[in-house]
Amino acid sequence: MAEVINMPRLSDTMEEGVVAKWLKKVGDKVEEGDILAEIETDKATMEFESFYSGTLLHIGIQEGDGAPVDTLLAIIGEEGEDISGLLNGEKSTSAETQDSASPQDDQEDTAAQADNSEAAGGEIPEGVEIVTMPRLSDTMEEGTVASWIKKQGDKVEEGDILAEIETDKATMEFESFYSGTLLHIGIQEGESAPVDAVLAIIGPEGTDVDAVLAAASGGGAKKEKTAEKETAGKSPEKEEAKDTSGEKSQSTLDGGRIFASPLAKKMAEDKGIDLSRVKGSGENGRIVKKDIEGYKEEAAPAAAPASKEQAAPAQAMPFVPAGEESTEEVKNSQMRKTIAKRLGESKFTAPHYYLTIEVDMDNAIASRGQINALPDTKVSFNDMVVKACAMALKKHPQVNTSWKGDVTVYNHHVHVGVAVAVEEGLVVPVLRFTDQMTLTQIGGQVKELAGKARNKKLTPQEMEGSTFTVSNLGMFGIQEFTSIINQPNSAILSVGAIVQKPVVKEGQIAVGNTMKITLACDHRTVDGATGAQFLQTLQHYLENPVTMLA
Repeated sequence: MAEVINMPRLSDTMEEGVVAKWLKKVGDKVEEGDILAEIETDKATMEFESFYSGTLLHIGIQEGDGAPVDTLLAIIGEEGEDISGLLNGEKSTSAETQDSASPQDDQEDTAAQADNSEAAGGEIPEGVEIVTMPRLSDTMEEGTVASWIKKQGDKVEEGDILAEIETDKATMEFESFYSGTLLHIGIQEGESAPVDAVLAIIGPEGTDVDAVLAAASGGGAKKEKTAEKETAGKSPEKEEAKDTSGEKSQSTLDGGRIFASPLAKKMAEDKGIDLSRVKGSGENGRIVKKDIEGYKEEAAPAAAPASKEQAAPAQAMPFVPAGEESTEEVKNSQMRKTIAKRLGESKFTAPHYYLTIEVDMDNAIASRGQINALPDTKVSFNDMVVKACAMALKKHPQVNTSWKGDVTVYNHHVHVGVAVAVEEGLVVPVLRFTDQMTLTQIGGQVKELAGKARNKKLTPQEMEGSTFTVSNLGMFGIQEFTSIINQPNSAILSVGAIVQKPVVKEGQIAVGNTMKITLACDHRTVDGATGAQFLQTLQHYLENPVTMLA
């Protein structure tokens, strides 16, 4: 008898999964325990094994496609077995499920989408797909269209990059899952919209877009004539101007299309640089930040020589400062808005208090010099601080906690987040199981993740799950500061610069190197004495680095 396999719930927070890769294909023999597919969850990509033996008769979700938990994933049974009843049952179930939800909830299921629209009073034509604003990170609530790679009227193939979407964490390329013509753009460049808002419509040329939008929003077919009316009422001059502006922003001197990062476009706009005259150094000729910074305008014609009257020195006049007052409103990015929201919530919900201690760094300086003298080895002071924190957290588990209202969550693992400053704010890549890493491993991973953060290449998984955070402004000469806790952590460490100053050693004044570190604690989970003991342990490790190598 055939067995239906649904999309599994592979993590406690998983609501939908993406099939990263099928390891079996239709017609293959499957044994109990065989790996069927690799499923990408909200936290990781995991192997999913079969609990049944038989023949793989049907695959319900293709590679790269996503679907909610409990959606039909596959059917396993005897070779030649009739599974039409199971498939029909799945389709009707999907239609019923989606009738109670928005017709935009599942872009992959065209048939269910059509059923929804019919129930709402309209019908979406066959072959027409409504593309909604995707949820590109676990915390994303709305997205901003940084740039459209395709424009209205362009042909689109499955896998083509439609647009660059700016989330609260990064700017990501969004590819099309459908082929056809880009009939409608619902969110213009620079505009923001919630997840699941209509982003675009793809389908056959000549489709009545207004009827599709009306059907999708539940407005029925009452706006069938709107498209004709609007098309007839549009001024040819406006259409021409629109087309011209599109060509200007998307073409180069040779008529090709411009590929530029959102930051490069913004810089070019601010500096008044025509992107069509800039040569890109990025992948496939893509224009990046350094191309704008290094761009030089063609030399302007030499100014006419000044006349004798102009050359003559003018009579000295009293200096009167003059100028023009001006302001500029810059739209907040998704990252900036999310940072403001999260830090505001943390500061106003978690009762912060701060503990500061001064650490003698003479031994740390000497130890670092010896370590870096070894071939192919490079360790920073920040790496030593991260390692010391990880070891101290194992000795003081109360600091490695999260407040959850009725319960306090004790994390038995240590995942240290390292705050990295990027142009638009702050991101916190996470070093997993930091206590098990060596200093050189910490250094290598911090360098890799920081580079990805600055290039906006961090994945959501690389920014999730921290149990403690380190923020270091010492490289900027800041000697002491306090940080806002990165929730759900209970504490964050602020690291200042190493300063050379007179210190007292064995009753004598000597030149020493000290560094101030400040621990911000959530008083709901970490009491003052606990925070102080944690800092004492941390100080011991930093002042005696050999103990971290034992």
